[in-house]
Amino acid sequence: MSNLLLHYSSTHQTIFALRIYALFFLFSSLNSIHGYPIKANIFIYAGCSQEKYQPNSPYEANLNSFLTSVVSSSSQASYNAFSVGNGTSTSLEGTLYGLYQCRGDLKIFDCSKCIESAVNQITLVCPYSYGASLQLQGCYVRYEHVEFLGKLDTSLRYKKCSKSVSEDVEFFRRRDDVLADLQGTNGFRVSSSGLVEGFTQCLGDLSQNDCSSCVADAVGKLKTLCGSAAAVDVFLGQCYAMYWASGYYDVSDSSNEDQVGKTVAIIVGTVAGLAILIVILSVCRKTMGLPN
Repeated sequence: MSNLLLHYSSTHQTIFALRIYALFFLFSSLNSIHGYPIKANIFIYAGCSQEKYQPNSPYEANLNSFLTSVVSSSSQASYNAFSVGNGTSTSLEGTLYGLYQCRGDLKIFDCSKCIESAVNQITLVCPYSYGASLQLQGCYVRYEHVEFLGKLDTSLRYKKCSKSVSEDVEFFRRRDDVLADLQGTNGFRVSSSGLVEGFTQCLGDLSQNDCSSCVADAVGKLKTLCGSAAAVDVFLGQCYAMYWASGYYDVSDSSNEDQVGKTVAIIVGTVAGLAILIVILSVCRKTMGLPN
C-alpha cells in the first residue's frame, strides 16, 4: 500500500480510467439483460385461501416437500402435477395437491428460473394458507388441500384492459381473426393477423374438450369485460388468453428502460473517453519530462 501511495501522483489517472472502464462494462451488461427471461418474472396476481394451517404441522411438511419437488422438476419439464401425503393423513391435516406450469414458448432454463421465483414468493404472499396460487408472466404455481386437478374452473382471476381503439374497424377485424384462431388450441397457441397478435394457454391437467371450453370462455370475457381495448389480458382459473396491437407491449414495457440504458451508455462512454485522453496526455508529459 505504501508503494502505491508513493507513486500515486504518476498513476492516479490510470487507476481512474480503469475504474471508469469497470463502471462502463457494468452498465453495458445491465442494459443488455432486458429480454423475455427477465420479464417472465413479472408478478400478475396471487390468490390465498382463508383457511390456515399451523406451523410445524403435517401440511407444512408436505408443502415444503411439494415446493422442493416443483423447483427440481421445472429444470426438466415445463409442467407437472403432484399429490403429496395422500392416504397418510386426513385431507385437512396433510394431503396436498399442486401443479406448476410455464408459458409454452419459455425455454426450460428460463422456466426453471421463473418457477424458482414463484416458489420463493408464494408462501410469503400467502403465509400458512391451505391453498394458494401465484401467476407470474412466464409461469404459474398452485396448491390446495382438496383435489382440484383436472376439474374445469373458468372463474375470473385477473384482467387488464388497455385504452380503447373504438374507431379502428380494421383492428377489430384482425383481432377477431386472432381470437377465432386461438380457440383451436389444445394447450398453448400463438396467433397473429396483420398488426394484431395474441396467445392462449391451458393448464396441463385439462382435457382437450375442457381446454377448448376454458379458452372459449376466456375469449368471451376478453370482449365483454374490455370492449374495444387495444390490448387485453384475461386469466381464468385454468387458462388465459390475451391479444395486443403489434408493438403495444414493447412501447409500454421497454422504451423507458431502453432510453435509460442508452443515456447511461452515452454518459459513461463519454467519461471513459475523457479518462483515456487524460492517461494519454499524462504518458506524453512523462515521456517529455514534464511534471504531472
